[in-house]
Amino acid sequence: MSLILRETFLAFRRAPLLSALSITTIAFSLFVFGLFGLVAVNIRRAIGSVAERVEVVAYLKRGTPPEAIAVAQGDIAAFPEVESVEYVSEERALARARHDLPEFQDIFQDLEANPLPASLDLRLKPAFRDATHVADVAQRLKAFDFVDDVRYGLDWVAKLDRLRDIAGAVGTVIGAAFALVAIIIIGTTIRMAVLQRSREIAIMRLVGATDGFIRMPFLLEGLLKGLLGGLLALSLSAGAWALIDSALLKASFFTPAQAALGVAAGGLIGLAGSALSVGRHLRSV
Repeated sequence: MSLILRETFLAFRRAPLLSALSITTIAFSLFVFGLFGLVAVNIRRAIGSVAERVEVVAYLKRGTPPEAIAVAQGDIAAFPEVESVEYVSEERALARARHDLPEFQDIFQDLEANPLPASLDLRLKPAFRDATHVADVAQRLKAFDFVDDVRYGLDWVAKLDRLRDIAGAVGTVIGAAFALVAIIIIGTTIRMAVLQRSREIAIMRLVGATDGFIRMPFLLEGLLKGLLGGLLALSLSAGAWALIDSALLKASFFTPAQAALGVAAGGLIGLAGSALSVGRHLRSV
């Protein structure tokens, strides 16, 4: 193993310019991938902030005993999809309407009686803020005798689901395309290294070296180049994010876990590119 590691690092020393060029090329290809990742992260978080507004409102019949409401509130809170349940009295509903709809103050002042019913406002857990789960929760709420009506904006939630699906599909396709381009670039640089050392590889074969032994330094070289390129791409992405965040608009950056995953992805892409290139071209050397 020590011999393989020595051969790997010797490859960097033998051709420092080529190695630097390879790492820089990998870094810029991963940097483009990272920029797309930043866009995807911010779109996902924007959709998530909109999804936080998804709620189910169960309007209660007038005269419902408080004891029945309290029991039902506990039962509904036990639903696996429900994050919280809030009871809104008739008086609070009117006060909220007056606060949220100032343009109707004249109408509110002329009211002789409160026309707004009490309600139970449900917030769902993030994993269940989609049309299917929202509709299922609403259907269960309708089973309570004292529930007069249930509102949850099915059309709006369905549009949010479509937006989420479209963003996910586009992200997958474009991300896969960028990853493929990075693999091709890395594979090309490794191929250059294989051709540069063709005479050395031929001598190693003459003395009995197996293809696995010959291949391993190239695989480690691709892994290291991918990791270094990933680190450089992460630094470039951080600089681009800081510029955008300060000069254009407030944006979110990768979490530490996402950043580490991106660097690891660079290493895996480097390893994959090396494996494809060496496996294809080692036989022709």
